[in-house]
Amino acid sequence: MLQEIIKLDKGIFYLLNGQISNPVLDVIMPFVTSDFNLRVFLVILWLYFIFFGGRKGRTLALLLIPAVALSDILSSHIIKPLIGRIRPCHELEGVRLLVGCGSGLSFPSSHAVNSFTTATLISKFYRNLRIYLFSLASLIAFSRIYVGVHYPLDVISGAIIGLGVGILITSLWNTVENYVWRKQKLNSKSEKNFK
Repeated sequence: MLQEIIKLDKGIFYLLNGQISNPVLDVIMPFVTSDFNLRVFLVILWLYFIFFGGRKGRTLALLLIPAVALSDILSSHIIKPLIGRIRPCHELEGVRLLVGCGSGLSFPSSHAVNSFTTATLISKFYRNLRIYLFSLASLIAFSRIYVGVHYPLDVISGAIIGLGVGILITSLWNTVENYVWRKQKLNSKSEKNFK
């Protein structure tokens, strides 16, 4: 069963990495997948939330720090060494490699984990941006296959893990927020009773 899944994964990889290739995507996908570009985008977004997002934006910006840290540690330092899957650009023949292959492991895609964590968390605070955020996260995840550094299963699993981390951080925040709200309500009631 596992061998069948791996075979299918490699077949879909070759389809998305080579057979659908075209000059336009060959320019766009390396730009989309660039670590530097993604970090710059995230920093600009973070600064926007801090300076122009009001209380909601500042709360989100503060939550993004542990969320992205957790998603990155989970994918890069826990799951990848545990699974130990080699990148397609290191083990397959005929890979169209549009960026450096890197020495890291393949499963899961940290780009997918981090982008879906970020999209999930921001969507909690700005629901009207949900479609744009998840479209961008999906594009980033797809770019990892197109440029030749990840298998489809790497990015699908990364997306699921990212959603899970985003939901976890959101749930923890909701719990804290509800606790604080209830405590404030109780304090205001006891103050009224005292008077």
